[in-house]
Amino acid sequence: MRVDPSSPNPVFLQIAQMIRSGIARGLYRPGDLIPSIRETALRFLVNPNTVKRAYEELERDGLVVARKGIGMEVQPATARPAIKRAAADVREALNQAVTSAQQAGLERTEVDDLYRRAWEDAARQSRAETRQVARATKETAL
Repeated sequence: MRVDPSSPNPVFLQIAQMIRSGIARGLYRPGDLIPSIRETALRFLVNPNTVKRAYEELERDGLVVARKGIGMEVQPATARPAIKRAAADVREALNQAVTSAQQAGLERTEVDDLYRRAWEDAARQSRAETRQVARATKETAL
């Protein structure tokens, strides 16, 4: 997962969406701690205040709660709201993309082809990241 500084979405919202998606997919389960602000800031090479803002967004959504001296903990029964919010975010992004495509004069078949390629690229990237995490985990265990 990476943040895209050129995206029209602010970086803090991109980070919040990544964590929200992780909750929706079960990567973070109720009671789990999400990565610390410092850890996330280092991972994405962003200002810790940006991550803090993302975490505040997640807390406002009721997905996580701050535990003093411990970190941000995933709340119970958060998967369904996280999935619904993730779907709404995707729909908004797709609406923006379709509007841009229409304004550019692209045909539906061209947009369908672009979507299919984007999906395949993202799947490849996800598999590569999964392999990278597995290697790092294996190296740490040794």
